[in-house]
Amino acid sequence: MHSISVVQGDITTLNVDAIVNAANERMLGGGGVDGAVHRAAGGELYEACLAIPEVRPGVRCPTGSCEITPGFALPARFIIHAVGPIWRGGGSGEEDLLRSCYRRAIELALRHELTSIAFPAISCGIYGYPPADAIRVSIEEIKSTLGAIDKPISVTLVAFSDELAEAMQTELNRQDE
Repeated sequence: MHSISVVQGDITTLNVDAIVNAANERMLGGGGVDGAVHRAAGGELYEACLAIPEVRPGVRCPTGSCEITPGFALPARFIIHAVGPIWRGGGSGEEDLLRSCYRRAIELALRHELTSIAFPAISCGIYGYPPADAIRVSIEEIKSTLGAIDKPISVTLVAFSDELAEAMQTELNRQDE
């Protein structure tokens, strides 16, 4: 019914219903995955993000939350912008916020009747979340969220390096045992 797979590559090239963008709270582009998504989707994405109202000055999407926009020039029909936590040592609620990103992204995909979604390693780049911990948390939360729904959904975990892909696949296999 549900499937979870791992690929190494460029998330902006995947032909899925939605890709998840590791966004910042402003949602107006940045570095890493966020910058790549904005460049690949084109200028219309910036305008769509700008049109999302701020919930407080400079914040369109608070940490742990998600927003959705069209995919514009991407093969994916939609972009789900998820704002992961900045790693502050693990004692500042980072795990709960990271879990929230994955859970809310899947819930948002389901609300839009999407059946395939691709996730990057949220918060593992410039936000400094230790990859092994982030991978464990993400797979646990994805499996938990999928286990609570009855509509089939295909999840792809997308790694930017061979090492990260191997770590994702190893953790996925460990949790499947």
